Amino acid sequence: MSTIRVVLPAHLKALAGVHGEVPVEVAGEPTLSAVLDSLEQSFPVLRGTIREHPSGKRRAFVRFYACEEDLSHEPPDALLPEPVLQGREALLVIGAMAGG
Repeated sequence: MSTIRVVLPAHLKALAGVHGEVPVEVAGEPTLSAVLDSLEQSFPVLRGTIREHPSGKRRAFVRFYACEEDLSHEPPDALLPEPVLQGREALLVIGAMAGG
């Protein structure tokens, strides 16, 4: 079992009723998909806000970052970076901005 630190954007923190980082317990391989599965299981109100269901695809204006890298286009079953797995870094869920 791994504990992954997740930082949500302000609007999703408010929706889930959390403050600060959210520790997410992941059984099995600590992949982005596994973290999101666990996050949605712990906070069902977030289901469909980060990724579409039932396809599981990342929503267009949501990005994932860790260790100063954009993980948004990585395969969902790719392992998270080692510093995230060790708890030294958090997985950031970012709401992208658009406008013009």
